[in-house]
Amino acid sequence: MFSARWQIDAKFGHKQTVIDMMRKWEREIGSQVGLADLKFRLMTGSVGAREATIEAHHEVESLAQLEEFFAKIAKIDAHAKWGKELEPYVVSGTSVWQILRIVE
Repeated sequence: MFSARWQIDAKFGHKQTVIDMMRKWEREIGSQVGLADLKFRLMTGSVGAREATIEAHHEVESLAQLEEFFAKIAKIDAHAKWGKELEPYVVSGTSVWQILRIVE
């Protein structure tokens, strides 16, 4: 089992806009590719983390499942459009994926 985390930093004053856009992505794009099966969660910086940081967590059974997820969203034109709409509200160069193994 893996936790796939996508992290981005909002520009000053735009954190809620980014969160709202992430929720829109969840409803309109993520729902098309089985996001509900990935225990999707949004988190924001609080103690010991940058307040502007927003993380999207996806829980996957395998790296193959994650690759399948990436392949599906890449085929959705609305995903590319959403990324372009998000760009003015985030700090350039802060987007990062981290894949962690869940140890239970």
